[in-house]
Amino acid sequence: MSPLPTDSPEKGLIRRNAVYLTTIFAGAFAFEIAYDTGSNKIWDAMNRGRQWKDIKQRYMVAAEEDDE
Repeated sequence: MSPLPTDSPEKGLIRRNAVYLTTIFAGAFAFEIAYDTGSNKIWDAMNRGRQWKDIKQRYMVAAEEDDE
């Protein structure tokens, strides 16, 4: 009798508790990095031109001209 498709994860990743937990934590860590990167890109795209990193150059140049 051939093994069912649902049997393969048990034999590969879920056989030992340490491997199972490591897989869970690595997956959660990778998901967190992907989610943070994606949400930061969306935030930057929606707020382009209104953030300090976008307008800092205008104020730095103006402050340097005032000092002279």
